[in-house]
Amino acid sequence: MFEVIIGLEVHVQLNTKSKLFCSCATSFGEEPNTNVCPTCLGLPGALPVLNKEAVHKAIMLGTALKSVINKTSIFNRKNYFYPDLPSGYQISQFEVPVVGLGELLIDFEDGSSKKIGVTRAHLENDAGKNIHAGDVSHVDLNRAGTPLLEIVSEPDLRSAEEAILYLKKLHSIVRYLGISDANMQEGSFRCDVNVSIRPKGDNKLYTRCEIKNMNSFKFIEKAIKYEVNRQIEAWEDGVYEKEVVQETRLFDVNSGETRSMRGKEDAADYRYFPDPDLLPLILTDEMLEKYSKIPELPDEKKERFVKEFGIKEYDASVITSSLEMANYFDEMMKESINSKNAVTWLTVELQGRLKEGITLENSPVDSKTLAKLISRIDDNTISGKAAKEVLDYLMENSEEVDAVIEKLGLKQVSDDGALLEIIDGILAANEDKVAEYKGGKEKMFAFFVGQVMKISKGSANPQKVSALLKERLA
Repeated sequence: MFEVIIGLEVHVQLNTKSKLFCSCATSFGEEPNTNVCPTCLGLPGALPVLNKEAVHKAIMLGTALKSVINKTSIFNRKNYFYPDLPSGYQISQFEVPVVGLGELLIDFEDGSSKKIGVTRAHLENDAGKNIHAGDVSHVDLNRAGTPLLEIVSEPDLRSAEEAILYLKKLHSIVRYLGISDANMQEGSFRCDVNVSIRPKGDNKLYTRCEIKNMNSFKFIEKAIKYEVNRQIEAWEDGVYEKEVVQETRLFDVNSGETRSMRGKEDAADYRYFPDPDLLPLILTDEMLEKYSKIPELPDEKKERFVKEFGIKEYDASVITSSLEMANYFDEMMKESINSKNAVTWLTVELQGRLKEGITLENSPVDSKTLAKLISRIDDNTISGKAAKEVLDYLMENSEEVDAVIEKLGLKQVSDDGALLEIIDGILAANEDKVAEYKGGKEKMFAFFVGQVMKISKGSANPQKVSALLKERLA
């Protein structure tokens, strides 16, 4: 039996308007090599100037992760050659990062949780982007110099499932703080995954392999599972030391396999030394006080939803896993609707109708409209089944809830006189079944209810129908 050891290095692109050490724009999707200047091109004589907004965002994340925030930190040069790294080195933090030891709590479906250590979070500038087209490669340096916050976990994760829970929680925290759009498709939230194995009960750390630049939860999970199986098979076949070497690997999404990319460097290979152009970063008490005041985080919001609205912890976890969903739910509950119905109609009914490209933010049904629909179920104006028809209509048409109910003729009949007329007609036409019911065949009651609903075309209030039927049959 083997134990899996996983550590994650997450790169979060901070949503500052300008780059980390120059005033070039960080906007995505511009023409290649247009958002560049002598500083981010690494030209001789160009000097870096630190972006203070990036520092403020680092303090916010450090606060959220309950981390040690170092009042003095140092920028280093990390030396390596890549075509998209024009200076031949990256400006990063090595010995003393701005954010030190912290923690992140992951939650499991059974209600249990686990604390994952965070080693550090340091500021660094991003490289550019290599674009390969057949035999030709191009380099776009628009991204070079973009501010990154690299968050390094302790090797506390023991499965692909735990790794995904950690990443989703961190992604959620970053979005709640508003320090990054964390758009995985655009590379604003990506991670390197370090994987190793060891026999159960062994405390030694064996050779780790790094899977580079992953930006999809689904593929990260698949890559980890493949890599774990690859290493276990190598161990059991007696070729572990030959086949599992310290290296950087890539995940092939088509084959579902990891493959070797290059040998993995150690810290000494990067020849770190303090950047001579940058003074130590010194945080003032005023900065720490101002930027440690952060918004309500997922765990706090979850606790509030359970306490304030009486919903289940698991439901609260699902809702607060997404900032958009949490805000949508908060807005719905301002309309004083049934919280249980609100959870179901948000997480099941509405979410199930959001087609590709449509999110809660651009949903044709906003929080007030959905709350109004739920209130019409609560006050028995319409049935749950009818409400689904209304929601389907609202997804395609921008109209008021009550107007749609009238237009579709879905208003429930609750008038005693109208319902009794239907009921009396059914009982008179089915005297044999009435006799069966009175003779002890209680299942016939469902038949009578069904007949009323059929004749009323589903518009009868089921609760009223049941009560009046019992009176008549008594």
